[in-house]
Amino acid sequence: MIGTYDFCAHYEWTFAWLEKQFGKEFLLSFFDEAIHRDSQLKAKNLITELGFEGMKEYWGHTLDKEGAEYTWRMGPDYFRMDMHDCPSKGFLMRNELEQHADYCDHCMGWIGPLMKEAGFSIDHQHNHRGQCWWVFSADGEDPPSVALESDENDVRRRKDWDDDNTPVDTFFRANGIPDKKNQTE
Repeated sequence: MIGTYDFCAHYEWTFAWLEKQFGKEFLLSFFDEAIHRDSQLKAKNLITELGFEGMKEYWGHTLDKEGAEYTWRMGPDYFRMDMHDCPSKGFLMRNELEQHADYCDHCMGWIGPLMKEAGFSIDHQHNHRGQCWWVFSADGEDPPSVALESDENDVRRRKDWDDDNTPVDTFFRANGIPDKKNQTE
């Protein structure tokens, strides 16, 4: 597996270039086709076949290998993940390599369509500073309240979660970037 630091700057630069050259819709297609339908086939297969257990297996392995600081919990009807320090976004910020206006969108860009295909929808927020939370539950159903309740691992409890300089992007019952709502809306 290629490490985060080997690809994230090129990945992020590519997002900015594709959007500038071909527009936002093309970039959204790239997220779906090149990431969801090609490079993340292992995730797609695990999640489609095993549901929440597949999510646990995929992200447990991948995020550990990338050196992410995250927590997860799950129940019979949800999977929740809190990212406290995304190694990819963190690398870009530390090295002042931010080229794309919303690098964090690429996650929803491939995970959203994958989850829709697998029969799940997403509640998610990211703060553009390498922190986010995700709740996956059956499509068409509200997530159980226990999945949305705060606990000691909730990334939103961090003092640096919210500041006045960056918006928090919000997705509720979502399966793609067009479902985004900014905190200020």
